[in-house]
Amino acid sequence: MVCFKNRAAKRHGLPMLIALLVAALPLTVIGSTFSQPDSFLTTEQKMDFVLGKSLFEKLWVSSPSSTTASDGLGPLYNARSCLQCHPKNGRGRPTEANNPADVAASMLVRLGLPSQAPEPNYGSQFQTRAVQGVLAEGVIQLAYTPVTVTLDDGEVVTLRKPNITLTQLNYGPLHPDTQLSARIAPAVIGLGLLEKIPEEQIIARADPEDTNNDGISGRINEVVDFKTGEKRLGRFGWKAGQPTLLQQNSIALFTDIGISSPMFTSGYGDCTPLQARCRQLPNGNSAHMDNAEASGQMVALITTYTQHLAVPKRRIPDVQKANIDQGEALFSQLGCQNCHTPNFSFTTDKAQRKAISIQPYTDLLLHDLGEGLADHRPEQGANGREWRTAPLWGIGLAGMINDHRFFLHDGRARTLQEAILWHGGEAEQSTRAYRQLSKAQRQQLIQFLESL
Repeated sequence: MVCFKNRAAKRHGLPMLIALLVAALPLTVIGSTFSQPDSFLTTEQKMDFVLGKSLFEKLWVSSPSSTTASDGLGPLYNARSCLQCHPKNGRGRPTEANNPADVAASMLVRLGLPSQAPEPNYGSQFQTRAVQGVLAEGVIQLAYTPVTVTLDDGEVVTLRKPNITLTQLNYGPLHPDTQLSARIAPAVIGLGLLEKIPEEQIIARADPEDTNNDGISGRINEVVDFKTGEKRLGRFGWKAGQPTLLQQNSIALFTDIGISSPMFTSGYGDCTPLQARCRQLPNGNSAHMDNAEASGQMVALITTYTQHLAVPKRRIPDVQKANIDQGEALFSQLGCQNCHTPNFSFTTDKAQRKAISIQPYTDLLLHDLGEGLADHRPEQGANGREWRTAPLWGIGLAGMINDHRFFLHDGRARTLQEAILWHGGEAEQSTRAYRQLSKAQRQQLIQFLESL
């Protein structure tokens, strides 16, 4: 066992003591429900998983620092670690309404112009934190407007529509055409399985012209793979803006934490040419880290970790089984499964020909969800009303993992019912059918979702 640990530490070039300590931890106790590895990992893969976990949780520091493997933070940033955005590997939360003092690391605001160019002064993302010697970009203020919905049986539900304002702007006014898009961090379980779904299966479900006249289109977001320069099917992010987990992790390191990597090499992160002081500060790019702040090997280990976070099994108590089964039937009757595709089956690992069947409840396609959820900010092939169908596996554990239950891309929904009622556009027919259900039927549908 010791020999195995020594080999692994040497292979990854990480400090021996750290590698030995993390390797000594039993995988069953290193995390909570969303922190367990896939059961099929080999011993070597488990070691990479543990090392990747330590990097995912690493707190980055500003440059210069004696800890050259951990410096390079910012200069502008939203969080100091991946874990701050994805607490316990679960979903983030929105900033508290009407509370400028609350800076939620797990909520960010994307910026852009209608041409999809970055905002000239502030770049592609609004950073609310900064290292010493430079000012943060400002403060995200959030307020809500109540929206009342009356269901067919007379029950009244009050939704809340977010109103985002960027204040205390330290780098001048925003461009008058700036588009804002608030996002909370999603849970990171099951991502490697989503990455394995064959492209042809996803494309086969797309119907951009709605040729079958069911009101559901579904489009792929064709995006640039920065590793190859080619266009590929987007899978990750709220608008499927990234094709691979490696790219998703690399750009999150860059824009959220200000850490460069072989894919995004600038040591000053998202600082714009107009933020001169930000670009003059020392950065952590170094030759032994592939001329970046996070080496290719470090990003690969983080990617291994996020590829192998297991999806918990469904929970179906005997006393609730009848209601959950009925709720599942309603899920299908209402047409929810047209976008929240329950199953994918495929063969992976070409050498081993291993058959896999997964239940992610997503088609990974873009759908128009209506004006109520529109951010009016395009992202590569996605327009301002389109969002990728969010996976539903693990959604019933949201409150247990993170002590809160905020749903949808900006966390506006406080319950699963609120999330359903916000669905419009292609989902309008399903939402209308939900409003017509009896209270008992609505509870059955929610019980089914909470079992996932």
